[in-house]
Amino acid sequence: MTWITAGSLAAWGWLLLGQGFFWRTDVRLPERTPPGDWPAVAIVVPARDEAAVLPSSLPSLLAQDYPGRAEVYLVDDGSTDGTGEVARALADAGGGLPLTVDSPGEPGPGWTGKLWAVRHGLALARERMDAEYLLLTDADIAHAPDSLRELVAAARSGGLDLVSQMARLRVATFWERLIVPAFVYFFAQLYPFRWVNRPGARTAAAAGGCVLLRREAAQRAGVPDSIRQAVIDDVSLARAVQRSGGRIWLGLAEGVQSVRPYRGLGPLWRMVSRSAYAQLLHHPLLLAGTVAGMAVIYLAPPVAVVAGALSGAVVPAVLGAGAWAVMTGTYLPMLRYYRQPLWLAPLLPVTALLYLLMTVDSAVQHYRGRGAAWKGRTYARPEALP
Repeated sequence: MTWITAGSLAAWGWLLLGQGFFWRTDVRLPERTPPGDWPAVAIVVPARDEAAVLPSSLPSLLAQDYPGRAEVYLVDDGSTDGTGEVARALADAGGGLPLTVDSPGEPGPGWTGKLWAVRHGLALARERMDAEYLLLTDADIAHAPDSLRELVAAARSGGLDLVSQMARLRVATFWERLIVPAFVYFFAQLYPFRWVNRPGARTAAAAGGCVLLRREAAQRAGVPDSIRQAVIDDVSLARAVQRSGGRIWLGLAEGVQSVRPYRGLGPLWRMVSRSAYAQLLHHPLLLAGTVAGMAVIYLAPPVAVVAGALSGAVVPAVLGAGAWAVMTGTYLPMLRYYRQPLWLAPLLPVTALLYLLMTVDSAVQHYRGRGAAWKGRTYARPEALP
């Protein structure tokens, strides 16, 4: 236990100082100057069974205070709850930016539903307007009135091909408080925003809820066709743009937020587990390493503290307490960003255990042949695709 806790403390020392300061929450939109001419923007919203959340999100897009031309294309991806009808009614009631609602039919072979819908939305936009930028945003995302204007100004000022903001997710219930801030914390740990944003960086990531993409960069990267099978489509998109020579930027949002509720542990569990094993490239050795690593880094410290207190083993208890303290300290900024009580920070090992179990469950579902299941669709394992 002494060696394990020493390893955990060393790992937390590295995570604190050597992992791009991932735990800081000050990476926001870079300095920006309004452009002299505001480019045209096509806003593409893939939507599947989103009738319940659209009244809280779509009006914010239609009401964007944008000086240039902007149009909204909502692509109904085979919804069964009247998503398209709700979208049209909201546009008729509120006015604002022009809205086109259309459906592409069932996804083609090898396509995920969301990317098939994005592909159709981009095709519609090409037919109807000469847009310099594409805003890809999820149906559950509400935008502040100046969101589009700020995104375009940041892209133009920084010469960026992709600007993505991690939407502030809804946090209201007990399970949301326990799971959601940690979701963003772990994402930033995997893809430190400062590393993503460095010119010539090798780390690439985006947050799919809000991505402003230069159309020329999308064409150069061949997206969405080049990533049509991607379950983690936002990271795959960022990698494709970066590999084709594009500059990308990722940070936390202030005026972009998700309105989707997660009532209970079940929906949150499915949200994480559907893509967790895909994140590990469906590789059993990576799964084993991840489980072992999370156990040492997140679970060993509190176990050592409790075991040391019961057995009188001072050294592992002290080492474990040190690792737990650093872990807690790195989580505090994220809880402040989400305006959550700070007493949740010491509970991060509990949350990490849940994420570990979700990851294992994701692998189990994969080997049962269920692939990534989401909203009534189950995608084949990569090796099963033609």
